[in-house]
Amino acid sequence: MSKVQSNKQKKNDSLLNTAFDLFTEKGLNKTTISDIVEKAGVAKGTFYLYFKDKYDLRNKLISNKSSQLFIDAYNALSLTNPDCSFEEGLLFIVEHILNALNSNKALLAFLHKDLSWGVFKRAFEDTPVVDEDNFATFYKKMLDKSEIKFKDPEIMLFLIVELVGSAGYSSIMFSDPCNLEELKPYLRDTIHSILIAHTV
Repeated sequence: MSKVQSNKQKKNDSLLNTAFDLFTEKGLNKTTISDIVEKAGVAKGTFYLYFKDKYDLRNKLISNKSSQLFIDAYNALSLTNPDCSFEEGLLFIVEHILNALNSNKALLAFLHKDLSWGVFKRAFEDTPVVDEDNFATFYKKMLDKSEIKFKDPEIMLFLIVELVGSAGYSSIMFSDPCNLEELKPYLRDTIHSILIAHTV
């Protein structure tokens, strides 16, 4: 990466990180573009080189943060158990993401309305992290490695994401209907049932 590209990436990252801090502290509606650029230490014109408005920034931030959760989980899986089955890998990733959100409730609160298929669909279409390190690439790698083949893998993932997103949010934020540790076995069993239903 050239020095110019590196500087651009740093400014982009600074704007994203600053916006995340302000959105979680003050809320989206009370955060202005002036607040973001002032705290990030960049000119207002620089903001518009990267984003159309604060809603565009928020959407990119949601995609970035969500995709990063999956990538961190996939990387952890690759280090600890790279030869596991598709189901074991998927369950590991789900638990890793839930644990990360449980320990960062500000991130969960920021993502909660978008912690659903919509954001993962965008992560399939976008590349929020450099090169090929994105959600779609890793999911495809897992499917390709699997000895078991699945019909409609996108629908299968949709069901799992919606289940984990909504149940995980209620459990982590409100312990409703139970806390996360109590919920995990039920999630594992339900994910197993979804995988069985999609097995070719």
